[in-house]
Parts: sequence; structure tokens; C-alpha cells
Amino acid sequence: MGAAPRDTPGEGDLGRRVASFRRLRGMSLRALAAAAGVSSSFLSQLENGRTNASVASLRKVAAALGVAPAQLLDDSSAHTRGVLRAADRPTLPLAGAEKHVVALPPLRNLEIYAGRFQPGGSTGADAYTHGHSQEIVVVTEGRVVLELDGARYDLDTDDSIEFLSSVPHRVVNESSAPAAILWINSPPTPDEAPHAPTPAETRITRQRRNPE
Repeated sequence: MGAAPRDTPGEGDLGRRVASFRRLRGMSLRALAAAAGVSSSFLSQLENGRTNASVASLRKVAAALGVAPAQLLDDSSAHTRGVLRAADRPTLPLAGAEKHVVALPPLRNLEIYAGRFQPGGSTGADAYTHGHSQEIVVVTEGRVVLELDGARYDLDTDDSIEFLSSVPHRVVNESSAPAAILWINSPPTPDEAPHAPTPAETRITRQRRNPE
């Protein structure tokens, strides 16, 4: 008599998916164990199919990997975290603009954000820096100005510019139409502090949106 079909994944199936997601994130076994609050020996045994995970442990490991527990049980999703819907993207409010997360943490090689700027919108009143990475700005709609260490660069749709993220920089939309850009950093840089608009910037932005 043949073996009965299984409705749930075996220990080896679950372990292989955990290992696949861990490698996709660029995390070491020890780093994932620490982030999940489990022991390295348990995680090693899980990945090698020598033990299974409780519901609580599964949830901890999934959270540390930045995926839903169901994704660890679905073989079709072992090579991707799935679609990040536009409505679900974490957003950083700027001065008359918004910055959306495109690559969710934990990050491996690239850090990508999408930004949309209303007329007069900017990344903030002051130039900022973050880490010391290769950074590329690509204009996907409209036109913007990149201020880089005191120099100005006018960028139109499909233009791009590359620089080091450690050089003070700022993006502003001085045109009368909305603009959109992509920021790409490699390797990922330390978390950025929000570019909170000053009261003066907020007032200017409102005046530009609603001219009398």
C-alpha cells in the first residue's frame, strides 16, 4: 500500500523554504536565529529537516524573514516575497512630496525608494546624507532639480545621475507639474530619519497648491 498523501508540508519542505528565504535576505543562520528569538541549533535542525516548528516558532521565524507564515508553507513563493501593492507600501512624508518603500527590509544588495513630488515639493529644506553608498536617482516622470553639495543638476524624464550618498543632496520639484523619481542605493544605507517639513515649507507648499 502506498503512502497516504500529506496535506501539510514535511519537516524537510519547511526547512528548505526557511533556508531559501534566509539566503534570499542575505542573512546568516545566526543572524536569523537572533532576530527570531530562537536558538541557532534549533534553526539549523529545522533547515535540515531534523525537527519541525511550533506555530509560535513559525511565526517568529516568518516575522524575522519579513514574510507571512503562509509563505513558508507555500513552495511557489520560496524565491520571492510576493507582490508589494502600491497601497501597502510604507511611506515617508516629505515637504510636498512622498517617499515610498519599494524594497522591504531586511535588505541584501539594493535599497530602492519611489518618490512623488508635487510642484514645489522637496526632500526637505536642507540637504542630507546617509551612509557611504552608490546612489542613483532616476526621473520617471516630469522634471526635478538635484542639489548635490551646492551644485545644481536639472533632470528631465528618463534622466539619471549617480553619486555617493555621503555627499549632501536634496531633490526639489521647481516645475509646475508633478514629478516622480526612483532612488537606488547599493549597498543599503542606515535608516534615514524622516525629512519632516518645516512650518515655512508647509505654508509655501499649501500656497502653491491653492493659489489665491
